[in-house]
Amino acid sequence: MKNLSSFTLVLALTALIFSACGDAAKVADNATNAVKETTEKTMKVVKENAPKAMKVTNKTSGYQVGDKAADFKLKNVDGKAMSLADMTDAKGFIVTFTCNHCPYSVLYEDRLIELHNEMAAKGYPVVAINPNDPKVVPEDSFEGMQARAEEKKFPFVYLFDDNQQVYPLFGATRTPHVFLLDKEMTVQYIGAIDNNAKKPEAVTVNYVKDAIMALENGEKPDPNFTKAIGCSIKTEKI
Repeated sequence: MKNLSSFTLVLALTALIFSACGDAAKVADNATNAVKETTEKTMKVVKENAPKAMKVTNKTSGYQVGDKAADFKLKNVDGKAMSLADMTDAKGFIVTFTCNHCPYSVLYEDRLIELHNEMAAKGYPVVAINPNDPKVVPEDSFEGMQARAEEKKFPFVYLFDDNQQVYPLFGATRTPHVFLLDKEMTVQYIGAIDNNAKKPEAVTVNYVKDAIMALENGEKPDPNFTKAIGCSIKTEKI
């Protein structure tokens, strides 16, 4: 009788252990399925939104050749706000991000004056824009711009991107950095003014002039992109 009771107890314990194991396995299976389902949902969301994320990333890189540029309104050194639309007689615009302090920009000042005087007559004025934060480089303050424009007798507008909102739209990274726009505000050329920043007498290719002449002849600029050589645009680090 005692042996029977012991055997019954063993059977009961065995049944309890198997039941517990079964419940544990069930819990483990449920957890695995939940993780799998969550992973699949996450991958689906990532896959669906990847093109959107890539599009935003590309957008922040600035204009590419063939893109339509948006107009803007910035303060000129004469104190008046100006936009490209205000230049009603223009056939295009030599939008040039430049500044006071950068040695490369200084090297190109006389060439920019010459470029404007020659090409504005053809309908392509220089539109100079200072993109630098004067809190980082005091020489590039608005007052400094006014003094420099007076000293050099700039024949072109010299605008201040005081909130640093325009240069990121263009994707400018250097001073100087040129974006040639046509009448429809389409970007036709991006890059350097010519092929020798340090020695104007050694220039053999005038990229901007050649690009404008191509447009005047009903052709596409070739090259339509070159590497801008100059100083980095100065902005406060966040």
